[in-house]
Amino acid sequence: MAPTSREGAGGSRRDATASLVGAVIFAVGQGIASVAVPLLALRVGYSTAEVGVIVAMSAVSQMGARLFMGAMMRRLPDKVFVIISAASLALSCGVLVISTTWLIFTVSQLLQGLARAFFWTGTQTHAVRTSESAVGALARVNLVSGLGQIAGPLMAGLLIAHSPQLALGVAGAISALGVVSALLLIRLPPFAPRSKDRGRVRIWRRPGVDVGCWAGASAGAWRGLLGSYVPVALEHARQSSTTIGALVAVANGAQVAGSAIAGRLRGAGLRRSLVLGILASGIGIAVVGPLAEMAALTALALFVSGIGAGAVQTVGPAVATDAVDAEERGEAIASTGTFRAAALLVAPFAVAGMVTVIPLTAAVVTAGILITAPAVGLGRLRPAG
Repeated sequence: MAPTSREGAGGSRRDATASLVGAVIFAVGQGIASVAVPLLALRVGYSTAEVGVIVAMSAVSQMGARLFMGAMMRRLPDKVFVIISAASLALSCGVLVISTTWLIFTVSQLLQGLARAFFWTGTQTHAVRTSESAVGALARVNLVSGLGQIAGPLMAGLLIAHSPQLALGVAGAISALGVVSALLLIRLPPFAPRSKDRGRVRIWRRPGVDVGCWAGASAGAWRGLLGSYVPVALEHARQSSTTIGALVAVANGAQVAGSAIAGRLRGAGLRRSLVLGILASGIGIAVVGPLAEMAALTALALFVSGIGAGAVQTVGPAVATDAVDAEERGEAIASTGTFRAAALLVAPFAVAGMVTVIPLTAAVVTAGILITAPAVGLGRLRPAG
């Protein structure tokens, strides 16, 4: 039987709790890994450019998975993707405890990318399907996951002081707990097959969805830099691992606040928040390079950047899902995620290329400015009817 509009509206208390707890668990594991992986790579001898390539590998599998998730969610319940994601993230962290060869780093990052694609698309879709408000549902998921992304880097900073592998071992154990919470989710039916007339226009080109997709690109680039060259720039500035973890946590904490603020917006405020959020996220990251030796100013820049990124990552998918029919919500979220994953891949690779010809500080500044580019085009995109 095809799912109805706003399937399972209200949901069950167990489902809501399991979804939010699972988001916290996954975010903690991902938050630890986002700091531990680049620092581990640096400490075992990989160059700055190689670290960028290693981190960007996760975006390869993430983008590939998201390209097919729209179709897969018409065959499998969203719950299945959440279960697989928790197991994949645990395995991703676990293999680096055993070995740090280039092959193992590649396998780890490909698994992490798969986990990110399956978890965020699956969880966001599940939340939207069990809520009357898309932006409200996404704000709740982003709010609790943001709490995990604060705790994760803080834990990473403390654990890395002993060993990056210890941090990743803890991240793997925590991530494995996410399988339990995923199993408690309500099993919603897959989406109904796409109608032929709707299939004539690619979903990412539709009014409203296009806005969400370009917002996703900006959010992905921000996340890609925060999880790769921001820690590297701070390490080069001789900040301690504890300070690096705390600064990344500041960005993630601000992201929580940005999501909470965005969850209250409606109407014209949504598009305005996207433009301002993209500008704030890009400019905030851009100034991290020059300010890396000054922890207090770096914290301020990351705070502003995180506020903007939180608004963008909440409003973008919400605008996209509100612009399509009930049976296309999963595909709309997957489309915004594909753009996010593409930017997550391109941003670290771009900086890796730039650092071969210009200093790291200049490369980070350039990348931050490029993050703001979608803000120019969003004003010209048509709103959803």
